[in-house]
Amino acid sequence: MAQWSLNQYFNVLYDSLQQYDGEKAGELLSFNHPHVANSKLQLENPENLVGRVFESPWDDLVAGHLRCCWAVGNHDFIEAYNCQAAVVQSFTKIFQSQKDENWSLSLLFVICLDLRLFANKGDHQAVHMGRGKYGERLEKAADLLMGCFRVCASDNRATIEDTKKWGMLNLVNQLFKIYFKINKLHLCKPLIRAIDSLPMKDKFALSHLITFRYYVGQKAMFDGDFKKADEYLTFAFERCHVMCRRNKRLILQFLVPVKMLLGQMPKPDLLKKYDLMAFQEVAVAVRSGNIRQLNEVMERHEHYFIKCGIYLILEKLKIIAYRNLFKKVYLIQKTHQLPVSAFTAALQWLEVDQIDNDETACIIANLICDNKIKGYISYQHQKVVVSKQNPFPQLTTVI
Repeated sequence: MAQWSLNQYFNVLYDSLQQYDGEKAGELLSFNHPHVANSKLQLENPENLVGRVFESPWDDLVAGHLRCCWAVGNHDFIEAYNCQAAVVQSFTKIFQSQKDENWSLSLLFVICLDLRLFANKGDHQAVHMGRGKYGERLEKAADLLMGCFRVCASDNRATIEDTKKWGMLNLVNQLFKIYFKINKLHLCKPLIRAIDSLPMKDKFALSHLITFRYYVGQKAMFDGDFKKADEYLTFAFERCHVMCRRNKRLILQFLVPVKMLLGQMPKPDLLKKYDLMAFQEVAVAVRSGNIRQLNEVMERHEHYFIKCGIYLILEKLKIIAYRNLFKKVYLIQKTHQLPVSAFTAALQWLEVDQIDNDETACIIANLICDNKIKGYISYQHQKVVVSKQNPFPQLTTVI
């Protein structure tokens, strides 16, 4: 294949299109296929040669692909993106004209994936060359992907087997990857709603469902909906293939903090298996209520947590650490009426900076509002009155 002549490539691609073989055509227009390294197929101006074999609008699509091969061969990813954008635009017209059929979905998936990858590489190259800011091409690529998504979503004429709606989830996942990169998560909401309203929403390929749940789980986490985040990320982790260790680790980077926020501490063996021992240090500090240790761990692993996008989420674990610390104070005091000053003393012992009784009372009030402590504060007497029955509801279990 890497040694094909241009005519051989044209003949095989033409036959696949004539036979409505979307999978084969997708291979021949994918940058994962060995033909892209063939110098005979890397053409700067292929339009005339292509026009002799392919009719409009397929000629524009094939010409765009060959010019894209030329751009990649020259490591010009800005031009590669421009060419791939032209390929997707041509395909969208073709796709729209294909009534009651979806044989070209495989081709759609391939060219849209390459579009996103080239947009990302093109943005990086443009920033490096001082020719723009990161995200410009990714945003434009998202607009092109949305054009394909609308074609899929509006297909109400075909039977369920032939409907283009089967392409919606793949495109949504591609869009998610862009929106998360350029920090436009609010654009995910209508896409989530569109998938959730589909009658076949649970019948897509498992790999696509796992990716979808992974991103929706992340968004739910950032939105503060930790129960939904737990549900979606757990689905992704449990169904992700055991051999996909890297993907399972990526999911755990979000699932573990979510579980801890729900009071579920991870097993050390699980964290060791996926090289996530930084979370073990966090878990130990939270479980023991050691605020000082938690601050030290957060500072030590700050770069890693920020890179993962979970630093602010982990900061929320302080409320559970406070709860566990205050439970120790309660067990030492052995009374249901505890002076606020006793909690303040515990915090001062852990070197919480310049804390006073008013700040301590504010922390306790938040714990009571979150139902992490059952009781109330008597501000007049500066006492915390906790319930005689289960004053500190159970939080910590193990996943």
